[in-house]
Amino acid sequence: MAHIHKEFLIDNSPQTVWEALREVGAVHQRLVPGFVTDTRMETDTRIVTFANGVVVHELIVDIDDAARRVAYAVVGGSMKPKHHHASMQVLSDTEGRSRFVWTIDVTPDELADPISEMAEQGARIMQETLKATPVPTDR
Repeated sequence: MAHIHKEFLIDNSPQTVWEALREVGAVHQRLVPGFVTDTRMETDTRIVTFANGVVVHELIVDIDDAARRVAYAVVGGSMKPKHHHASMQVLSDTEGRSRFVWTIDVTPDELADPISEMAEQGARIMQETLKATPVPTDR
């Protein structure tokens, strides 16, 4: 099983970043606009469409407000891992910023490189989208 770990700083408060992350049905608007082009919820499963055409169905396993953590598992779509579980967590940094921790476990191992590359792209876009400016909403 491959393990992917991305950890990075976001120049914004943990509360603001958490508010964007916990809105699991708005990934394409709140976290990674352009990289993800559409997100929709079907009960507890989120359907995510990426700009590269990949579509994944992610079971939302947990949204933990106290820990500021979302956990999900890929359960369908065009990418067919044998196993894929991930979590994203927002932690406080000493300078008022957010430390974002993204952990992904996936099999088969051949999917590690493409998923890691997508996570790297997503991390860069999140940092830019969420930097100390108001997070866009459609409300």
